[in-house]
Amino acid sequence: GKHAVNLDNKIADVRVKPFTLEMGFKFELHVTISGKKINVSEVPELSIPDEWMRDKLELNFYKSEQGGGGEIENVTYDKQSRTAVITYHKPG
Repeated sequence: GKHAVNLDNKIADVRVKPFTLEMGFKFELHVTISGKKINVSEVPELSIPDEWMRDKLELNFYKSEQGGGGEIENVTYDKQSRTAVITYHKPG
């Protein structure tokens, strides 16, 4: 409904309206680890730009708590084959 809000000694009438928040994406990846590189397969098809998918993969594999992590040198993503290769600066 309607509400009155006091802003700097002035009353503003406001109305509350519901809105929908966009949901995040949750997905499962399959990985093969070898020295400096991780091969990722079965990357889900999402309606986001390839650049965003590369960023999401980089953030996920950079985290030290998940699979060792570390500083990433490069992320190669192939939307057609639904695969990616994450290359780290140092083996680990």
